[in-house]
Amino acid sequence: MSLLKSASIVSMLTLASRITGLVRELLIAAAFGASATTDAFNVAFRIPNLLRRLFAEGAFSQAFVPILAESRAKNGDQATHDLVNAVGTVLFGVLAIVCVLGVVGAPFVVWAMASGLKESGGFDAAVVMTRWMFPYIGFMSLVALSAGILNTWSRFAVPAITPVLLNLSVIGAAIFVAPLFRSHGVEPVFALAVGVMIGGALQLGVQVPALLKIGMIPRVGLTLAAWRKARAHPGVGRILRQMAPAVLGVSVSQVSLLVNTQIASHLGAGAVSWLTYADRLMEFPTAMLGVALGVVLLPQLSRAQASGDEVQFSALLDRGLRLVLLLALPCAVALLVFAKPLVAVLYHYGHFSAHDVKQTVLALSCYGVGLMGLIGVKVLAPGFYATQDIKTPVRIGIAVLVITQIFNAIFVPYLGHAGLALSIGLGSLVNSAWLLTGLRRAGRYRPSPGWAGFSLRVVVATALLGVGLWLAAERIDWIGLHAHTFLRIGALAACMLAAAVVYFGTLMASGLNLRQAIKG
Repeated sequence: MSLLKSASIVSMLTLASRITGLVRELLIAAAFGASATTDAFNVAFRIPNLLRRLFAEGAFSQAFVPILAESRAKNGDQATHDLVNAVGTVLFGVLAIVCVLGVVGAPFVVWAMASGLKESGGFDAAVVMTRWMFPYIGFMSLVALSAGILNTWSRFAVPAITPVLLNLSVIGAAIFVAPLFRSHGVEPVFALAVGVMIGGALQLGVQVPALLKIGMIPRVGLTLAAWRKARAHPGVGRILRQMAPAVLGVSVSQVSLLVNTQIASHLGAGAVSWLTYADRLMEFPTAMLGVALGVVLLPQLSRAQASGDEVQFSALLDRGLRLVLLLALPCAVALLVFAKPLVAVLYHYGHFSAHDVKQTVLALSCYGVGLMGLIGVKVLAPGFYATQDIKTPVRIGIAVLVITQIFNAIFVPYLGHAGLALSIGLGSLVNSAWLLTGLRRAGRYRPSPGWAGFSLRVVVATALLGVGLWLAAERIDWIGLHAHTFLRIGALAACMLAAAVVYFGTLMASGLNLRQAIKG
């Protein structure tokens, strides 16, 4: 299956996930607004998510997928299944301990993440919800194991659609469980934590039929003897050795998130929530492009590396980068100039005030500055992971962490919470540029001919798109149309459709063959 076709499948399924995720955020915004309690939920939910990205989807996947692909190519499916069984047993044992420690140590964890909640009054609520949701990391780590297996077998659909179950579960909790909690004197926002846990269980359960279909369901040993035997498997040792630098590498971005959350918690009630709502909108292009390409690229690059095909390795990276420029650049410009219409139409209901719109717009615009970098990293980093070179991204990541905190010191005093978003964006641009330079110097990536003409056409088309969206953002009173919901939604849809027509129409008028450009 081609890179474009595979990425398109993942992108479309990821779109479903992001749409339901946006509905989830809309309900939360309308029902709870941006307050100390929503800050508490966002912090509590961010804690297991941070650990999930650090160990499960991050370091674990980066170490596991290349070794799994290599095992399948060289040793066959039976030996690979033995590796899966061993990894699953070790992972399950570690997760059980981590979840118990997290529940017991929740007050310390929340304090380390967002001590400012003590000032705004959301600290105790965050501790309760952290305890309720901490086992979510166990579910999602096992989901990451399943996704790594399925992606290696080029079964991208189930892992990509899985997050929809979480979103639907939280939506159901917001609609049905929150009123029930309110009627019984329980803080309604706690219902969201219940939804997260149910969603985690559903996400894990849906992996089972897909794994059974390819004969790769992990057989997990539950005894100490089974754990020790699994730990002695040579493949597990290799994965753990690869994970050590990978954990450090992924932890760089997570430490940055931790620092930013801590800073935001001291910027007043609502700051964490404004950043979270903006982040949800930014995740649309980041997930649909960056995550989708990264998911598809890593196993394909790993196979090319295992077979020694350097030409194919470079060609895969080149196609990925062309897709980044073609699709991410117009998205970045849209976030910069069209942030107010997006936020107003999607969030400005119920308890979400005009002031909340303004503050979220500031954060979203600043995120837009670095969107190209955020997506570019997802494409470039697999170029290192596939060759089992994790140390280079780690060194780059540590340097970028320092640079990001310097940006924070410069921008936060003047821009507040938006300065945090701007620092992340600028740091990601530095990170992606550094990764690209490293791949080129190592000879792993050699740009194919035609980049200059391709880039010029994309930049011109993006400029026209940007001018049109800026005019629409300035000439329509998006806040004032608050009472005219359907009119405002229709205006937003018309503007975005017109922007797409202008962009792709300009590209075609310039003589660019989109399919040929992508395939190189």
